Amino acid sequence: MNRLMDRRVTGGRLTSRRVLAAGLALVVLALLAAMAASVMLGVRMFGFGQVWQAYSRFDGSNGHLIITTSRVPRTLLAAAVGASLAVAGAVMQAVTRNDLASPSVLGINAGASLCAVAALVWLGPSLTMNGMIRFALGGAAASAAVVYALGLTGGNRLEPARLTIAGSTIAAFAASLTSGLILLNNQSLDDALFWMLGSVSGRKLEHLEQVFPYMAAGWLLAGLIAESLNVLTLGEDNARGLGLRLRLVQAIAALSVILLAGSSVAAAGPIAFVGLMVPHLCRFFTGPDHRWLLPWCAAAGALLLVAADLLSRFVLMPKEVPVGITTALIGVPFLIYVARRRKHARTGIV
Repeated sequence: MNRLMDRRVTGGRLTSRRVLAAGLALVVLALLAAMAASVMLGVRMFGFGQVWQAYSRFDGSNGHLIITTSRVPRTLLAAAVGASLAVAGAVMQAVTRNDLASPSVLGINAGASLCAVAALVWLGPSLTMNGMIRFALGGAAASAAVVYALGLTGGNRLEPARLTIAGSTIAAFAASLTSGLILLNNQSLDDALFWMLGSVSGRKLEHLEQVFPYMAAGWLLAGLIAESLNVLTLGEDNARGLGLRLRLVQAIAALSVILLAGSSVAAAGPIAFVGLMVPHLCRFFTGPDHRWLLPWCAAAGALLLVAADLLSRFVLMPKEVPVGITTALIGVPFLIYVARRRKHARTGIV
């Protein structure tokens, strides 16, 4: 029975666990290499020995300060945010059975960003990072609830097409309100632009420490329902027939997405398309088995955002392009590709 379920989940093929584990190990090694490059490369270049000495024999020099207070924190934060957004996207695509689902496309990031900017405008310098996290999580939860409600059909089923339309509408509405808040308070323009563009530049290690518990909780919840997500992808009727507690799984999945997306926006702003691209790329290797797809997404999402942040430093050197712009430039063509593939799958056109 388990073998039959595995075959249904992986689209009729059985992938060797050793192959999947070896592939995941390669992605992790690539991630470590990218993180090392992120610490060493930029407007100012460092060797491995200098990085080692910055922690083993710190002397307070400018080079050591750049490594310990800028390069390492932004690299770690980029990896954590990338992993969180990718896992959130994989969970959303499974629950909604919608290839276009992701925290950015369905408006989760936009809702979190709206509340974060509102907090910046109204509370100003008195706003703490913990306060920012709570506002972002609240915005993510509110937008998720609205999109979920609008995506339900008369029979209380999630309709993928309705979800996409509802998410796009909420995202546009939240973005408009965010722009309005900034225009009403020009003094907060510089701070608020951070949340609109998405960036890991200038982040401190304390920022990661404050959001990491929320991210870890989101990863844990996603891992706990990985096998249930496999059943859920077979359809709601089949899932109920197999004894799945559908509403409980959906609630846990929603909580996981809210924690992951909300904490990511609180730390780095609304970085788009990572949650859309990475699950599709990883699914090509793992199939839709979420017991393997989720860890692959975590590693590959971290790799993508660390690499995108590194690339952002060289586009207009010595100036830096916010990493959210870089992921958008990569993600928009990918979104068009996925949308066209869905259309061709429905019409039979190749």
